Amino acid sequence: MDMLSFQLTRNQEKPLYEQLYQQIRNEIIAGRLAYGTKLPSKRKLGQFLNLSQTTIELAYQQLVAEGYVESISRKGYFVLAYEELAYVKTSPVIEPRVTKEKPIITYDFHPSKIEGISFPFARWRKYAKDIIDTDHHPLVSLGHPQGDLALREEIATYLYHSRGVVCSPEQIVVGSGVEQLLPLVLFLLGRDITYGIEDPGYHTTRLLLENHERMIEPIRVDANGLRIDHLQESNVDVMYVTPAHQFPSGSILSVNRRHQLLNWAAMDPTRFIIEDDYDSEFRYSGKSIPSLHNMDSNRVIYMSTFSKSLMPSLRIGYMVLPEVLCARYQTELSHYTCSVSRFDQTILTRFMKEGDFERHLNRMRKVYRRKLDVLIQSLRRIPALRLTGESAGLHVVVSVANGMTEPELVKRAQQQGIQVYGLSQYAQLPLLSGTPQIVLGFASLSEQELMEGLRLLMDAWDLHKSS
Repeated sequence: MDMLSFQLTRNQEKPLYEQLYQQIRNEIIAGRLAYGTKLPSKRKLGQFLNLSQTTIELAYQQLVAEGYVESISRKGYFVLAYEELAYVKTSPVIEPRVTKEKPIITYDFHPSKIEGISFPFARWRKYAKDIIDTDHHPLVSLGHPQGDLALREEIATYLYHSRGVVCSPEQIVVGSGVEQLLPLVLFLLGRDITYGIEDPGYHTTRLLLENHERMIEPIRVDANGLRIDHLQESNVDVMYVTPAHQFPSGSILSVNRRHQLLNWAAMDPTRFIIEDDYDSEFRYSGKSIPSLHNMDSNRVIYMSTFSKSLMPSLRIGYMVLPEVLCARYQTELSHYTCSVSRFDQTILTRFMKEGDFERHLNRMRKVYRRKLDVLIQSLRRIPALRLTGESAGLHVVVSVANGMTEPELVKRAQQQGIQVYGLSQYAQLPLLSGTPQIVLGFASLSEQELMEGLRLLMDAWDLHKSS
């Protein structure tokens, strides 16, 4: 080939060999250096451009490495065919995205959010510092696949005293939330199984089951919890329930229905109940509701997390397997490593062992109780509103009889900078109530924010004390 006059600038930050490589590459991509063209020898091109042969060598080797040219022994460097190039970088054409302008939200009544300001960061930081500063070299290695024994012992003790769950640490599996633990349960139970889910219910559970191609059948929920008569008429083999505080309706599974549900499971040895006890720590009236596992440990798979009691970002959950499934887990799934950092496990173990977890729960029950009182006092004076699910948890359900539909209620709230959530978005079956229902979470807002947010919400819905 004829010598090409490449424009090389010696005072640039970019090295000369890289400038040369880029300009030869651009000539190849543009087709001005055709397939089979022989590049000048390193000596000749170096003399022509007043560059060292080392600089030319570096540029040629980069072109070879990226497949723009090939080196043939004793012959030189030759341009490869354009279609033979492994990759040609082009500038993508980016179409401008047309997005709808989202309303600015000042008050978000999301049912899954918690308050962060009351978290005892000082104590958590102390335990984290102790672990990092002291001799904890074993924590850099993988621990037990079911989670560190010390943490499982603390969880077993806590469950016994708070929920009446009697289990050994060997039955507990620690993981980073229900999203990681539930697939393990699906493997243990097998594929040809129909899962019952509450309707309305927690949509993440439904999505997980669908993503794992499991058969699903929605079972209705009413004021007393799961409709056992509907369950008995179904083809369900495994029922997923939130009996202590049903999400999102807030109903509590009655004692009579608890016995009926356990009797349903006992009728067939392949039936199981998955009990999601996600926010049982927060109950504001009466005694704590016993867990289903407390009533029958052989048919109930107990699951819970520290998302509501501590913080969602901690990503630590756990499940208690019945003995029959525990044995199978240890045989077939022991190669699964625990998905939670051992440092986080150790910090949480210390936090529970020293009593900080229990003190934090007691403090947060009082904080959330005050917030719930603010919400109740603000809403119960409005005749068009009816509250349910206020005895436990971090959200309530409000029936709104002002003539608006559920979508209208949500939209009018957004126009005032308030985000609320319609009950229908958690349901697959048509809701039986003709009155629109809204799910209001209260945990993440301060008492002042709650009062102001609810005042604006009542204005958005044209509701006033005299209504």
